[in-house]
Amino acid sequence: MAAAPSRSLFVTGPPGVGKTTLVMRVFETLMASHPNLTIRGFYTREVRESGERVGFEVVTLDGRSGPLASSKVSSPESVRWPTVGKYKVDVASLESLALPELQVKEETDLFIIDEVGKMELFSSAFFPAVMRVIESNIPVLATIPIPRNGRDIPGVARLRNHPGAAIFTLNTGNRDMMRETIYNQLNCLLQKR
Repeated sequence: MAAAPSRSLFVTGPPGVGKTTLVMRVFETLMASHPNLTIRGFYTREVRESGERVGFEVVTLDGRSGPLASSKVSSPESVRWPTVGKYKVDVASLESLALPELQVKEETDLFIIDEVGKMELFSSAFFPAVMRVIESNIPVLATIPIPRNGRDIPGVARLRNHPGAAIFTLNTGNRDMMRETIYNQLNCLLQKR
């Protein structure tokens, strides 16, 4: 008897390799082939000014968006915000958009989480919400950063080592094949729901 396919699919790879693009293409293909699916979650996208990245925003799958991090923000509140490199992380904005999307509800067919990374993990409520999703019986497609210098972010390491997690390491040579593999695995899981 073959092992059951994993319900937790994690896409990893170096920055800029196309993790978000892959996840969004899988999402779009699933919605085209299964228009009645209930898919909850969010993705992050770069904010650019004059061709230069100045931050990131959180975008829900139904199109609502707000700031995640910025190198340009300078408000009295932002002085106390955590930083990742040159970016100040707006934890309150992340939580207001992402946390409602991560509520486990019986009618949800699939969760998409892009990403579970250092910025998102500054929220004390974010990782427990992700774990509730992972431990539910609902399939999840998420992105996680690749370990840097052999060191993994503790929360990310827990996901990477979660029993039954399937890790897909993306590179420029395997993106199309990985997209098809992930789509097929999710399609199989969704047909069993």
